[in-house]
Formats: sequence, structure tokens, C-alpha cells
Amino acid sequence: MSCLEIWGGNDPVDSHVRMAGLDAWVYAVPHENADAGGDVHFVSSCGSGRIARFCIADVSGHGQAVSEVGRKLRDCMRRFMNRIDQRQFLVEMNGAFTQFSRVGQFATAVVATFYAPTRTLSVCNAGHPPPLLFRARERTWSVLDVRSDVPESDLIVNAPLGIIDDVGYLGFDLNLNPGDLLLCHTDSLTEARTRDGAFLETAGLLDLLNSLADVAPEHLIPKLLSRLAVTGAVPDDDLTVLLCRATGRGNQANFLRRVGGAFTWLGMLASGRHVPWPEWTLKNLGGYFFPPLSKRR
Repeated sequence: MSCLEIWGGNDPVDSHVRMAGLDAWVYAVPHENADAGGDVHFVSSCGSGRIARFCIADVSGHGQAVSEVGRKLRDCMRRFMNRIDQRQFLVEMNGAFTQFSRVGQFATAVVATFYAPTRTLSVCNAGHPPPLLFRARERTWSVLDVRSDVPESDLIVNAPLGIIDDVGYLGFDLNLNPGDLLLCHTDSLTEARTRDGAFLETAGLLDLLNSLADVAPEHLIPKLLSRLAVTGAVPDDDLTVLLCRATGRGNQANFLRRVGGAFTWLGMLASGRHVPWPEWTLKNLGGYFFPPLSKRR
């Protein structure tokens, strides 16, 4: 019915969480070890356990200088996270970001929503570095940069937040099989300079990841950063890495947990805190207690 934040912020973090059908790890360090920065991470799960959403964003600039804008962007994620259609989530985020950001400031973002009953992942990209996908069966990493066919229109699509008001967002779906991994990152990884002065770029990052294909997911982020240091490529910006693994375990919370999630939301409402409102539709509210009503997101 209503998704609640698991993690969110623009401060340092190194955490792991288990959700229905999915494990997730987030690692974030602001530039020069500041208390907060311009990279924003966000992970939420709905009370029914069937939907998880995660997002990372990168405000132009880095470190403490843009930390206040990063904090406001995280607040927007909280505010709009219950939009079932993540394209609408980005439209709302773009509108809000243009209101509070400075002229010329922008933020890239990638948003993904995982629907556990069908192991379907939906991805939208607002000018952000494309996620990387590891297929367990092939044991290889590749760039997840599937582009939807854009009908002829004057509407600008998939632009970073804050560039222009009238933006549309398109995405794509894929199935995650047990053991498949998705890695999202901010551009500090691909823009890290190697010893010869060149950028690592996506091709270099893929080479590093493929050299770590046999590393267990829980150790992959620290191993990747260690291998990055060996190449001499030290990120010179805020750094955020989000890794997800499809587990194939469970597709929803049990009935009592769903009821408990509803009471948690009502408690937030009674406390006067900011409340992430659900969408008032039958497939959302009815599907919360009786999953067959939801069928899809």
C-alpha cells in the first residue's frame, strides 16, 4: 500500500538489507570525507513486500558545497516514492528540483523498481551513467543501456533533473534470475583517472568487474574499490555504489506483516511527520492485502 524508506540520504553509508527476492548493498562516501555531499541514495520497500524501489542521484558539484541541495533532493524522493509509475516519480522529482536548485544546477538520476512476484526490474535513467548488469548464467558484466523507441515528438526525454521543466521519462523492463546482479554508480567511478592520466570510463570499469566475476556479492564493492586503487584510479568526487542481487526467495510479506506495515503508516500519520501517501487505486490498496488484485505494479 505504502512504501517506507529503508535507507536514504547524502551522508556516508555502508549497509546491506534483505527484501523479498532481492539483496541490496549501498556504499557512499562524500568527497574528501565530508559529512554530506551531492550524491543521494534511496532504498524503499512497500509494506506488502512485493515492490522495492531504489534510486541514486548525483547533484552537479560535489562535497559539502552541494550537500544542502542533496538533502532537499532526498526529501523529494521521500515525498514522491509512492508513485507506482516510476516515470511519474521522475517527472515529479524534476519539477520539484527546478524549484529549489540554483540556476544552471542539475542532477542525474537512475531509478529502478523491482516487482518480486515476477522478478521484473523496471529502470528509468535521467542522464545518469547506465547501470551494469551481471548475468549469473553467462558470468559476465555488460552495460544496461537499452533505449526505448522514442516516438517523434517535441518532448525532451530522459534529461537530467533541473535542465528543463517539460521532460518525459521512458524506461524498460527486464527479468532478473537468481544470482543476477545490478550495479548502479555515480560518475566518480568512470571519471577516476588512471596512472596514465586517462579516465577509467565504462570500458575500464567493466574490465575490473569481469576480473571479479567469482567474488561473492557481499564482498564485491570493497574488492572493486581495492582493485581500483591498484590501477591508481582514485575517485575525485562524491562516490556512491548500489549493488542488488536477485535471490528468488519470497515474493511478498506474509499477511500479518502487511497489516503491521499499514499500522506503521498510520502511526506516521498520527505523529504529524511527513507521510509518503499511497496512490488511491484498487490495484494498489486492494493488492496490498490481496496480491492477486495487483497483478502488476
